[in-house]
Amino acid sequence: MFYIGVDLGTSAVKLLLMEGNGKIEKIVSKEYALSFPHPGWSEQKPEDWWTQVVAGIKELTSEVDKSQVAGISFGGQMHGLVTLDADDNVIRPAILWNDGRTGKETEYLNNVIGKDKLSEYTANIAFAGFTAPKILWMQENEPDLWAKVAKIMLPKDYIAYKLSGSFCTDYSDASGMLLLDVKNRCWSEEMMDICKVSESQLPKLYESYEVVGTIKPEVASELGFTNDVKIIAGAGDNAAAAVGTGTVGEGKCNLSIGTSGTIFISSKNFTVDPANALHSFDHADGGYHLMGCMLSAASCNKWWMDEILKTKDYPAEQAGIKNLGENRVFYLPYLMGERSPHNNPDARAMFIGMSMDTTREDMTQAVLEGVAFGLRDSLEVARSQGIKIERSKICGGGAKSPLWQQIIASVMNLKLDILENEEGPGLGGAILAAVGCGMYASVEEACQAIVRVKETVEPDPELIRKYEERYQEFKKLYPTVKTLF
Repeated sequence: MFYIGVDLGTSAVKLLLMEGNGKIEKIVSKEYALSFPHPGWSEQKPEDWWTQVVAGIKELTSEVDKSQVAGISFGGQMHGLVTLDADDNVIRPAILWNDGRTGKETEYLNNVIGKDKLSEYTANIAFAGFTAPKILWMQENEPDLWAKVAKIMLPKDYIAYKLSGSFCTDYSDASGMLLLDVKNRCWSEEMMDICKVSESQLPKLYESYEVVGTIKPEVASELGFTNDVKIIAGAGDNAAAAVGTGTVGEGKCNLSIGTSGTIFISSKNFTVDPANALHSFDHADGGYHLMGCMLSAASCNKWWMDEILKTKDYPAEQAGIKNLGENRVFYLPYLMGERSPHNNPDARAMFIGMSMDTTREDMTQAVLEGVAFGLRDSLEVARSQGIKIERSKICGGGAKSPLWQQIIASVMNLKLDILENEEGPGLGGAILAAVGCGMYASVEEACQAIVRVKETVEPDPELIRKYEERYQEFKKLYPTVKTLF
């Protein structure tokens, strides 16, 4: 049988076809537009997602026996606000995870409602990218549109709805809305009251590996599938990526170097970072996880290469970098503001430390190191709670660079396990589909059977020492310049 994983990303949807034994049959990617209507805003049309998902699934399954497709599941960009009216029409473009318009609403939630109350209700505080502040923004700024809202969804759940007709979400993705009681896995009555939403406007909650319905007959007909294809809830992209890298169960770690950057620590027990610098979310394996998220990771390098250096030859730009740990140029990686651990949507990127002998390679190296230092900030929060992490999986586009692997391993003093199949959320979605269809008894069992490590990058003792000095300098920069933002 075949299982489809749909990775609904920010710039494209990546679809993966997997056999039950974990063999990846085919991968297809379809891009869609990203809109920035005002500075700091970020939106997409859900209809574009659906169009490209349908086109992608057709291409994905064009050369296989479609009757063997058993299930479809998802990993999806988190936090986005998708609103439908009573007739299931999309009311406005989705407000995305990296949208920074909700400063006023975030401040209201954190300072008027209070961080202590939010943490009590949801295990988290408000961040500008979360869904609840977006709801408050829409109520304040688009009241006529808000009056039409019958269904509130997250991005991947719109695709699940179009496929199955099931108005659903999963606990991992819902954890990032600031509407979920994470500890007790239910909608928070207090947060629904604060945000003036009814439970009927919110989707039914499922574990990530649970079946939410079967494919609609008309969709099955268009795709050439049988009518009994199961649709499985899926997970937020980071939880799905963690499944795709085998970061499930107790005390595992995954670093994701994608558009955003995350450190993801899985646990069987519910814990909350006392300072709320890390998110405390439900995990796709039925447990919990702590997560630090920086809004710009590989996107920093993409911006530097594409927009500033005007090149697509990333390896060539990195080839001249030789003196790791000795760079005097620093880069603050806050192109879209920052979440963990600073929670400042107004933060911005900057270079500091240039001199007349600074080279192009120094600047490129500073970008790579700045992202690593930003991830280290979140790792230090976890370590301050007594969490001991000595190794981590690594995934995402940025993780394909051997130079960046070595920088991250040495900056964070972690052994980095490189995977045979580094397909993150797409593979995680396919694994969840296989579990939902009964191929495996649990997510952990599936990961043990499917996920394989091909090599390990060891941190270099000399670089650890050098980067420790650099990191201590980096730590001083944000507190020094934050009043400028």
